[in-house]
Formats: sequence, structure tokens, C-alpha cells
Amino acid sequence: MTNELISERVGSLLYLTLNRPEKKNALNDALVSAIKDALRAAGSDPDIRAVVIRGAGTDFCSGADLESLRTIAENSYDENLADASSLGEMFEIIRSIDVPVIAAVHGRALGGGCGLATACDIILATDDAVFGYPEVHLGFVPALVAAILRRNLSEKRAFEMLTQGGRFSAVEGFGIGLVNKVFSAGEFETKVREYASVYEGISKSAVTITKRLFYRMDSTDFGKSMGIGAEANAEARMTEDCKKGIAKFLEK
Repeated sequence: MTNELISERVGSLLYLTLNRPEKKNALNDALVSAIKDALRAAGSDPDIRAVVIRGAGTDFCSGADLESLRTIAENSYDENLADASSLGEMFEIIRSIDVPVIAAVHGRALGGGCGLATACDIILATDDAVFGYPEVHLGFVPALVAAILRRNLSEKRAFEMLTQGGRFSAVEGFGIGLVNKVFSAGEFETKVREYASVYEGISKSAVTITKRLFYRMDSTDFGKSMGIGAEANAEARMTEDCKKGIAKFLEK
């Protein structure tokens, strides 16, 4: 683990803190690589129930750092493709690991930082947090996050946000269904802990199967979704957690 990412276990929760406060936690190759490694490790750890990603200092993540932007302008197509694919891989890992990944956003979450938050399964935010995909103002395209927004929001709302590049508040994000919960800044740390700890009291196998099912349905029609759902239902019934849960219920 690099100094740019702090990993901390609290019970069965894993906190990953972006640790470049002097750079507003801007993303560079080292930080993206560290996040991917930490997420993979968390996904293979049977004792972890949820991952919380947060930022040190005043902001969650301000996007790509200046040096990365300079590199983009100088890179060849193949080099830029490899760089973009690396960021896309981070988003894919978030969805592919078996535990919920929660973005705890305070301050600013812009560009790639907003993309990172959007890629998480859940977004919690302070009431003064600010979000935005401002890439178009640089002649750039928020192409990777488009695949996620297309699934999260209405077509017209997603198009507007991606092509106008405006900023929006946590309250506005909550109103359109992008942010799950908004808490006051003063109680944010406590509320995030309380929210994430819900997963400590729920069957891990049930959450795992639900997450796999949820994202597998993204590219399927209704009939195929019913088939995938039936398979997940049968898989869940075979788990020890389900058998114990039924037995406990029947004992009442």
C-alpha cells in the first residue's frame, strides 16, 4: 500500500482513504493502482463486509492531477487508451468484488473523482458536498462514467450532466437518485460508520449474490433477467446463512 492510499480496518469494514490532501486527492497512476490493489484484496477477504472510500483533507477527489493532464496532451492514442482502460478497470473492479463499495463524499468530487464516486455501489455525502463532470469544458469526454450514468439516471438527465459539465449539490444528487443519503458535515463520520455497519449484521452471502445479480442484469432483457434471478434465488437457498435464517424463523 502506498502513502497515497491509507487502508484501515474497523471491525469488518475497510476504509480506504485517498491521501493526497495537498492535491485535493487528485488521481494519478500510483493512486489508481493502489485503489485497484486494495479493492482486489478486500474482495478476496472473507472477513470484510463493506468498503468505504473517502478523501483526506477538504475534498473527496478533484479528478485527474495536473501532471496527468499534461501527459494526456502529449500521449499517443495507444498510450491514452491504456491510461483510460486502467481507470475503467478500477470502475469494473468496484462492481465485480462481492462486497458493497460505499463512497463517502465531502467537499468536491469532480471529473474522475466524481466518476469514482459514481462507480461505487452507494454514495453518502455531506450536505455541502459538490459534484460534477466538467470534462467537456476541457474539450474532454467523461466517457467511462457515461456507462454508469446511463444506468443510474434518466437518459435526458444523464445527457444534460455529461454535455453541460455543470456542478450540482449533494441535495440535488439525492433528488435525482444519484446520492443515497445526505448528512450534515458535523456528524458525517459517525453517520457513515452507522450506515456501513448495517452490512455487518446482514448475511454476507445474501449481499454477495444480490450484488452479482444486480449488475448481471444490466445488459439483459426482462426474460433473461428472470432466468438470472431464478439462478440467484436457487444459489441463495443453498447457502448456510439462508438455511440458518429459515430455521431461526421457523422456531418463532
